Amino acid sequence: MLKEVRYSLAPALAYNDEALNQFLRKKHTTSENDLVRIRVLKRSIDARGKKVKVNVKALIAKGEQLTPLLNYRKDYSDVSSAAPVVIVGFGPAGMFAALKLIELGYKPIVLERGKDVQTRRRDLAAINKEHIVNPESNYCFGEGGAGTYSDGKLYTRSKKRGNFRRILEIFVAYGAVEDILIEAHPHIGTNKLPKIVAAMREGILEAGGEIHFETRVDDFILQNGEMKGVVTHKGDKIEGIGVILATGHSARDIFHLLHKKQVYIESKPFALGVRVEHSQQLIDQLQYHQADRGEYLPAAAYSLVSQVRYKGKEKGVFSFCMCPGGFIVPSATAPGEIVVNGMSPSRRNSQYANSGIVVPVDEDDIKKYAKHGALAGLYFQQEVEQNAFLAGGKTQSAPAQLLGDFVRRKASKNLLESSYQPGLTPVNMDAVLPEQIAERLRTGFKFFGKKMKGYLSNEAQIVATESRTSSPVRIPRDRDTSEHVQVKRLFPCGEGAGFAGGIASAAMDGEFCAENLIKLYGKK
Repeated sequence: MLKEVRYSLAPALAYNDEALNQFLRKKHTTSENDLVRIRVLKRSIDARGKKVKVNVKALIAKGEQLTPLLNYRKDYSDVSSAAPVVIVGFGPAGMFAALKLIELGYKPIVLERGKDVQTRRRDLAAINKEHIVNPESNYCFGEGGAGTYSDGKLYTRSKKRGNFRRILEIFVAYGAVEDILIEAHPHIGTNKLPKIVAAMREGILEAGGEIHFETRVDDFILQNGEMKGVVTHKGDKIEGIGVILATGHSARDIFHLLHKKQVYIESKPFALGVRVEHSQQLIDQLQYHQADRGEYLPAAAYSLVSQVRYKGKEKGVFSFCMCPGGFIVPSATAPGEIVVNGMSPSRRNSQYANSGIVVPVDEDDIKKYAKHGALAGLYFQQEVEQNAFLAGGKTQSAPAQLLGDFVRRKASKNLLESSYQPGLTPVNMDAVLPEQIAERLRTGFKFFGKKMKGYLSNEAQIVATESRTSSPVRIPRDRDTSEHVQVKRLFPCGEGAGFAGGIASAAMDGEFCAENLIKLYGKK
């Protein structure tokens, strides 16, 4: 007999596997001889009341075997001599597209402008310590994409184009902890993702796929309205039965190339703002309603949103990519710009909590850049990042201001300690952010301060700029086939194409595009 049960439990019980197992066994056995198997299915925190509870869903099997926890098997055929498919980019979308192609019996040829995860570390150290930005290898470009060294959150609301559980199982098959299968907001951690990404690379190579690092695509091979392949910066021509373009939201040269080649693209709304950093202890106190979160509760997160009216137009101000127990990292992809992002290690044990707080950018905001057509949003985004670079002193030291001072329009003489390694420079944020962004942020922060008493104060600071929330360009494609609306055999994919937002949704989109490419152009 199989029975699904739900309990609301104290954290000390819910997060202690041995105690939880004993509790469930005691609840659902009548004698010591009962053969009972237990599996926790889902765990989520409920901090709405005065006492924090953890909602636990479990499966109780009496006298029956439980089905295997993992259905995914790394059982690949050799595809070294199979028909090739070109994949541009080796972030989550490109990586999962490659794995899916191997499952379907096709050979992925992956071209990644950046370096493998180990070699990439040196370039990240150069940004943090020497303020040197390598435009080919940084927090956005390289094996595993932006997600590898920026966080590892796997939660997504976008599950229409794929099997979210399958994506989690593949991560577990390559080394992620099984907890990601049951937590409401699964998270791997930036310290563990590199090994998992490297294991996936080895799986692809062992099956006969190809991966070429430090190989930038500089041109497309277009013939009679079809994408035949690509040309690398070395001059090599690489062809396949189709091209999956999975270059991420920051590959500006690819957007320029598409524009130059008259491949149809369009401007897309995105969001822009700042990172706000508090002490993790304060966020724990605000969210858990107690002085200390104790041994079992994880570092507290938050999600905030407010509708703000400015000059007669209402827009949302919202938190984005909240990183409990995390760090702010420099994510510029070219010299002369400041971009920040957040990440958390698996234990989320930093003393800081940070989150992007952003405002949507739409057509009205980028009228000044209309002459650039579909690239208008990209030019707007780039100009704000360059302003931040100038304001910060022309290094990777980021412009910052105490949160209370920003809201009160007061200069900050001194700043707080920060997790941002290159350092902070006190700046009036109105000199960095466009007026409509700054004013909406002020109003939004006031609302957040009312919702979370203690959130708005000079015990927090804002850091600019959080500008790579998503791509400012969309590469349109057919809704059903995911093929480009104009160019045959071209499959725009993931965040860079404007069809994903985060590791899990990009991974699902990679699989979706790979399947559709083979349906259209695979062996009949």
